[in-house]
Amino acid sequence: MYTIEVGNITIDVIRKKIKNLHLGVHPPEGRVRIASPLWVKDDAIHMFAISKLPWIKRQRRKFIGQERETEREFLFRESHYLWGKRYLLNIIEHESPPKIILNKDSIDLYVRKDTPPERRRIIMNEWYRKEIKKVIPELLDKWEKIIGVSASDWRVKLMKTRWGTCNIGAKRIWFNLELAKKPVVCLEYIIVHELVHLLERRHNENFLRLMEQFMPQWRKYKEELNRLPASYAQWEY
Repeated sequence: MYTIEVGNITIDVIRKKIKNLHLGVHPPEGRVRIASPLWVKDDAIHMFAISKLPWIKRQRRKFIGQERETEREFLFRESHYLWGKRYLLNIIEHESPPKIILNKDSIDLYVRKDTPPERRRIIMNEWYRKEIKKVIPELLDKWEKIIGVSASDWRVKLMKTRWGTCNIGAKRIWFNLELAKKPVVCLEYIIVHELVHLLERRHNENFLRLMEQFMPQWRKYKEELNRLPASYAQWEY
């Protein structure tokens, strides 16, 4: 990979065994990347970037102006999300092991007195892990049948740069824990995206055709995922 400068914008260029040039602007800060076939000359890539400069700037403005959450401190009446719905955090001190109870409009976090914020974060993340693991199996089974592929394994972890990823050789899918905070349809979009990679490993024309075939509104769901308030620790897809 190398970089070029166009209109004071740094663009990452990656050469791959693909047929056409692909341009992407990625959240959260509007990072720009061009994927190029091996045979395309540097001058042609540079001219392509210049021709797309107005579009690049529009996309970057969207990400830069995106609403962002402040860092969570896990305090009383702080906002937290589950499946796209906002809840107020209710801190309840008690002398038993920690637990979480979900109510209509609040999340009750039972912790011992003087439990530090980082420990509260860990407790909340483990709760989110349990919640997302309740939902993934049914959705994964649904889309495996529709697409005609099967993942051999799936796991959940907190990722800094991806909503999901697929180890194609092992047929193992990883889901970002943060998806538990987004609408369920966003999780479905990531499931479809990763399963389609078992049919086509690259983000090429065939991949896009398969996405259109299995989930015609995938672009809408992707936009919804990227349009939601961005966390203080940024993820992209």
